[in-house]
Amino acid sequence: MNDNKTSAAADAAAGDLDSADPERRRLLVVTGLSGAGRSTALKILEDLGYEAVDNLPLMFLSGLAGDTTGAERALAVGIDSRTRDFTAFALSDRLERLKAEAPYDVQLVFLDCADESLRRRFTETRRRHPLALDRPVADGIRQERQLLAALRERADLVIDTTDFAIGDLKRVLRGHFALNRRPGLAFSVVSFSYRHGLPREADLVFDVRFLKNPHYDPALRPLTGRDAPVARFIESDPAYAPFFASLTALLLPLLPSFEREGKSYVTIAIGCTGGRHRSVFIAERLAGWLAAHDRMVGVRHRDAAGLTVDES
Repeated sequence: MNDNKTSAAADAAAGDLDSADPERRRLLVVTGLSGAGRSTALKILEDLGYEAVDNLPLMFLSGLAGDTTGAERALAVGIDSRTRDFTAFALSDRLERLKAEAPYDVQLVFLDCADESLRRRFTETRRRHPLALDRPVADGIRQERQLLAALRERADLVIDTTDFAIGDLKRVLRGHFALNRRPGLAFSVVSFSYRHGLPREADLVFDVRFLKNPHYDPALRPLTGRDAPVARFIESDPAYAPFFASLTALLLPLLPSFEREGKSYVTIAIGCTGGRHRSVFIAERLAGWLAAHDRMVGVRHRDAAGLTVDES
């Protein structure tokens, strides 16, 4: 299931994600394009402690939200174009009423994905698009994108799953919606290769291709930015120390600013040519710096094959 922001609309709305009244129970309404991962997202949220309900008819949404049975449980509800009596206007109207009436912090999560990736997913799984049962899948994707455009614009969070694996979607959902994490801003630092494009979920992107490249040293080529010889090689570059000092000096005043804006989760992407040496080294160093400043942080090396993910 990777535009260099989770979405422009979500970035403007993300400030509301952590600003809710803590006395109100959380209700996540998960919608989006067919094939973008809605059902997978609901399973992940269920694992995070939510009561998850999929394909709930709109007429029952208010009743479910008003049910006090299991009142301690947060709710995650999947609703999309396959849902009975669905229209974008009807769902928006019900969400506005719920925000005003129900004892819930109501948030709309929209899962998006590039058309080509959606076509590939439907082809590989041999599933028919729900809006193109007797037509090419591209027609269904186009029609559904138009049908849901208004919901995407009003969503509290848009997640683009184009290049996501299940673990990536889990990381983003946990970063935004984990019920048991301590308050405060959480970070994900992602290393990547420019050859494979920018991470779509990134809020901030830094290019470290100006640093000396260990790839051209035969002894260092098979190693990664986690290995000490590579670290020493990069640290010996006169450009490294002033760059890292400037990077942390830039980020330090942004941390409280992000929190004042109510952001709950920030992804910082570090890119180099191959995504194996320089970007991995800087990502690890930056994650360590954030942890030393008492920030929750996880590290992902998107394009460095064989490296494990640190989700601390």
